Amino acid sequence: MVAIYISILAGILALLFAAGLAVYIMKQDPGDESIRSIGRAIQEGAMAFLIREYRVLVFFIIVVFVILALFVDYDITGKIGHSRSIPSTAISYLAGALGSALTGFIGMNIAVRANTRTTASAIEGLNPALRVAFNSGAVMGISVVGIGILGVAALYWIFKDPNIVAGFGFGASSIALFARVGGGIYTKAADVGADLVGKIEKGIPEDDPRNPAVIADNVGDNVGDVAGMGADLFESYVGSIIATMALGATAAFFAAGDEAQFSSSRFVLPMLIAAVGIFSSIVGTFLVRTGQQADMGRLLWALRYGIIAAALLVLIGSGLAVYALKLDFDIFWAVVAGLVAGVIIGLSTEYFTSYEYGPTKSLARQALTGPATTIIAGFGWGMLSTIIPIVVIAVAILFAYYFAGLYGV
Repeated sequence: MVAIYISILAGILALLFAAGLAVYIMKQDPGDESIRSIGRAIQEGAMAFLIREYRVLVFFIIVVFVILALFVDYDITGKIGHSRSIPSTAISYLAGALGSALTGFIGMNIAVRANTRTTASAIEGLNPALRVAFNSGAVMGISVVGIGILGVAALYWIFKDPNIVAGFGFGASSIALFARVGGGIYTKAADVGADLVGKIEKGIPEDDPRNPAVIADNVGDNVGDVAGMGADLFESYVGSIIATMALGATAAFFAAGDEAQFSSSRFVLPMLIAAVGIFSSIVGTFLVRTGQQADMGRLLWALRYGIIAAALLVLIGSGLAVYALKLDFDIFWAVVAGLVAGVIIGLSTEYFTSYEYGPTKSLARQALTGPATTIIAGFGWGMLSTIIPIVVIAVAILFAYYFAGLYGV
């Protein structure tokens, strides 16, 4: 149970840290009236969309909650073979749905307020703007992992049943589906609308605030890329933890010898590693900074420095967690494989998308000859960019399976 308490503590600490970052952001200068007026329009539009979306989702959540309570918890058809005194699976589903919605709400609320403050800070220099922008993103990221690990650990602590915890992931997936797809459709529609007006209307540039579609485009960026992405990440984060926990719980029934003895440790290890990740990420946020005269290259290295430092701390913490739980140390090498794969994929994505590197510069040169060559070159670079992630993921899966079987994967 110590691992559960540590996980709950990590979740609470993450939420407190996110709240502190939010306070820091709100204390920054929001800029002059022209900046604030545009920011208010974006903020009002984003909140209107999110509230409307959540109103529709409420009915879906209620229907699924009732279905789970009747057919899973109370087993009114007798198909499952046992019933519960309280609708625990339905409650877990509801908690997951609320957690997913809450992460999107928190992230977007901070994002629409950080927009103007980042713009005002950029007048002073790159480092102040980086701190505001990075911390606003950290609010979303830290909130996602904090609410996720807190929900999973608290539900297991309350109900003591791994089957019930699975409902939490189902709830998170339900909201993520609608938030990601709905927000993405709105984002692209507004983006195309703004581009068309900018190309057709005389005297109005593409990103001119006099074009109402530009405001809608910025609203879509916040709705799809912040609220929708946050819900999607929450679902992925929670789902990966619950899936590994489920494999650990299954070992209690099918393993023998030493593996059966340590099956409970296998069950709580994912939560403990997630808690270590939270502590490491908090430390990493303090390491992301750059000088006033820094260029884009130094800015990217500042972000890399924070990521690599956090990854190293996770490696150390994961090794200690495996040792403390008296598990086979081969599991640690599975963690190493996944962590290294994540870092490599991130660097690969940066290489193919940043204008500091060859692929983007090459694509820009192709644009000089016309749209046809631009599309062909972009399509080619896009296909090439998938090679490294595919190979890295395949190798990481093989390593993880070799060291720890399906549990390691």
